[in-house]
Amino acid sequence: MQKRQPAPSTAVGAAACLLLVVHGLGRFIYTPLLPLLVGDGQLSMVQAADLASWNYVGYLLGALVAIRWHNPQQLRIAIPAALALHCLTLLCLTQSNQFNSLLGLRLANGLSNGMIFVMVPSLLMEWLAARQRIALSGLAYLGVGGGLVISGLLANPPILDLHAAQRWWPAALLSLPLAIWGAWVLSSLELAPEHQHKKSARRALLDRHSRPLFLAYAGAGLGYILPMTFLPMIASLQLGNQHPMVSQSWLILACATLPSAWVWNKLGQRMGDRNALIANYAIQSASVFAALLLPSGIGLPLCALLMGSSFLGAVLLTQRLGRALQPDQGPRLSAALIALYGLTQLLAPWMARLWLDQGGQLPDTLWLGAGALIWSLIWMLKVREPAQSTN
Repeated sequence: MQKRQPAPSTAVGAAACLLLVVHGLGRFIYTPLLPLLVGDGQLSMVQAADLASWNYVGYLLGALVAIRWHNPQQLRIAIPAALALHCLTLLCLTQSNQFNSLLGLRLANGLSNGMIFVMVPSLLMEWLAARQRIALSGLAYLGVGGGLVISGLLANPPILDLHAAQRWWPAALLSLPLAIWGAWVLSSLELAPEHQHKKSARRALLDRHSRPLFLAYAGAGLGYILPMTFLPMIASLQLGNQHPMVSQSWLILACATLPSAWVWNKLGQRMGDRNALIANYAIQSASVFAALLLPSGIGLPLCALLMGSSFLGAVLLTQRLGRALQPDQGPRLSAALIALYGLTQLLAPWMARLWLDQGGQLPDTLWLGAGALIWSLIWMLKVREPAQSTN
C-alpha cells in the first residue's frame, strides 16, 4: 500500500530545509566563521585553507558515494544516515580545539554535505518529474540561500559571548530539528515502479551533448569557491579586521542568494536553461573581476552581490539541463555532475594554499577563479539547447 504523498510544495520545502542544514549550517558557515576563528587564535591562515580543502574532499567523497547509492531504497537509508553524521560532527566541533581533530570532523561534515546535496535534489527531481512538475525542482535551492543568510547571523550572534570551538554551537543546535523534519517528509516520497527500476547506465555519462556541460561546470566549481570561501578574509586583509565589510560582505552575498533560486528557475523556463546558464557564467565572471580590478570598498561588495545572485543558479540550471540532455541517467548524472563540481572546488583552496606557501597574497588567488569562469563561459557556448529542457 502506497504511503500518502505530500503536496509538491511540502516536498520542495523539506528538500530546501535539508539543503539549508548541510550547506548553510554545515559547509558555508565556515566562511563567516573563518576570520573569527583566526582572530581567536584557533587557526592560522594556512590551517584555515587546509580545513577548507579537507571539507571539500569530504564533499567529493559524498558525491561519489551518491553515484553508487541512487535508487529510492538506498536513499531512504543514506539520507537519514548522512543527516545524523552532519549533526554529530557539528556537535563534536563545539568540543574540539585540536587541529587534527578539526580536519577529521570537517572531512566527515563534507561527506554528509556531498551526499545530501546530491541525493535530496535528485530524489525530488525524479518525484516531481513523475508528476510533470519538474519546473518546481529548482526552488529546493532556496534553502541554500536561506542557509547562507542564517549562517551569517549565527556566526557571531551579538547576544552570545562565544569563542573558538564554542562558535559552532548555534549551527549545531539549529540543525537537529530541521534535519528531523526534512528527513521525515522525504521518507514518504515514493516513485512509481518504472522510475524505481529504471536503468541508469544505458549509455555513457559523457557524450558529445553532455561533455561541454561537464567541462563548463568544472570551471564553475573552481571559479566560485574562492570568493565563497575567502571573501570575508580578503576584506579583513584589504580593509582591516575591524572594517564593517568583513561581516557585511558575507551578509550581502547571502541576501543576494535568497531570491536567486527563484529568479534563475524562472529565467531557465523563459530563456531556456542553456541561455540562462550563459548569462549566469557571465555574471559570475564579472563578480570576480570586480573584486580584482575595482577599489576594495567598491569591488568586494559588488563581488558579493553578483556572486550571491548567480552561483546557485548555475547549480539548479546545470542539473536540470543535464537531465534534459540525458533523461535516462537520472540521479546518476546528478551525482556525477556534483562529484566533478566538488573535485574542482577541492582544487581551488589547495592551489590557494600552494600560492600562500610561496609567499603569495590571498586576494591574488581570485585570478584563478576569474580564469576558470571564463573557461565555463566558453564551454557553455558549445552546449546545445535540448528540445525541451524543463517540464
